[in-house]
Amino acid sequence: MTEITFHFNAADRTSYACRLLDELLKKGGPVVVCAPAPLLDRFDRQLWTFDPEAFVPHQRADRADAVPEPLQASTVWLLEDARLATRHETLLNLHDRTPPGFESFARVVEVVSQEADDRAAARERWKHYASRGYLIARREVAA
Repeated sequence: MTEITFHFNAADRTSYACRLLDELLKKGGPVVVCAPAPLLDRFDRQLWTFDPEAFVPHQRADRADAVPEPLQASTVWLLEDARLATRHETLLNLHDRTPPGFESFARVVEVVSQEADDRAAARERWKHYASRGYLIARREVAA
């Protein structure tokens, strides 16, 4: 069953997600990041600048045939729709909703900021996962 982990209280959601991706890749990838197109644009740029000494190889795809099988272990894929990738290890969700197809991943990571709207959307995603029997881990982001 898919493992779900929420990382709560990130001061800046995308900055934290960049650092988290760097760590996830060091543990072994690949990682799929799922977010709406405008956020993916901003996140794509931020991955190049968040740390001058870090390199997070990433690629964006908007069609299923653009995502190779199997994914390279050292790559981050930026997708609007998680269903574009088939069974993979880790999905980092930056959508405000539960991503369709999340259950095809071994692990889903949710990053939640301190903003009220983001926290409210995260509560709905938490309820969605819990109502379907998924065990959920909670992590507090260090300030």
